[in-house]
Amino acid sequence: MNLDPTLSEWLNLLFRWTHVFAGIMWVGTTYYFTWLDARLTEEEKALASTGVSPQVWMVHSGGFYVVERRKVPDLASRTLHWFRWEAGVTWLSGFALLVLVYYLGGGALVDRDVYDISIGWAVVLGIGVILASGFVYDVMMGSPLGRHEKAFAVIAYVLIVALAFGLTRVFSARAAYIHLGAIFGTIMAGNVWMHILPSQKRMIAALNEGRKPDESLAARAKLRSKQNTFMAVPVVFMMISNHFPGVTYGDRYNWLILSALVLAGWIAAKFIRRA
Repeated sequence: MNLDPTLSEWLNLLFRWTHVFAGIMWVGTTYYFTWLDARLTEEEKALASTGVSPQVWMVHSGGFYVVERRKVPDLASRTLHWFRWEAGVTWLSGFALLVLVYYLGGGALVDRDVYDISIGWAVVLGIGVILASGFVYDVMMGSPLGRHEKAFAVIAYVLIVALAFGLTRVFSARAAYIHLGAIFGTIMAGNVWMHILPSQKRMIAALNEGRKPDESLAARAKLRSKQNTFMAVPVVFMMISNHFPGVTYGDRYNWLILSALVLAGWIAAKFIRRA
């Protein structure tokens, strides 16, 4: 299916604009709360013997703000603010771009010099790899491996390297990079909508029923959010990689470059989280 070029251009602009701006809000919110949680944890340790609630003071836009963390909020008299639509809009606009740029027509998806595959099968394979990768990630997280962060990271990275190699042997190099980004983005959105938000809702339901929330729910949601901060940096790289073909997907060793930059993104995220 080929769209009118003018319509395609306008849709591309609209979806890309929406995707980038929603992504800025999502990543910014994720890193802000990660930073806030780290500062409050430091304050909590420092005030452990005093009985004083930890607080973080900030200044922004001509105002002063104080934030404190509570395990049992006052739900009856306060409005509870959620941060969820940033992730949903980012994923939906990103998937719309994937369909528009790569799946409709398929010219950017398939490179006959790389692998002779029909556009239809390439689309099926692309969507299948995204869904299968999310499934494998969830299985790993639900297994005992999910409780050992370093071992999980090592095994996940080995799988990512294998995936990068496989994608660059089937799709066009540019499409291979974007599909790995789509895999990361889908996992991140899945973490928000299928794990973090449901955990938070179950905790709130317990409070409304007068029960103590299950602390393991909070721990699992926090771990998923933490992993999102590590995936965000490589995802942003893969979003902009199509502007630099000479040193990324256009290189002979594009899969190695992609693998190395994913690792570099993880290392960068580790420092950003502490900033």
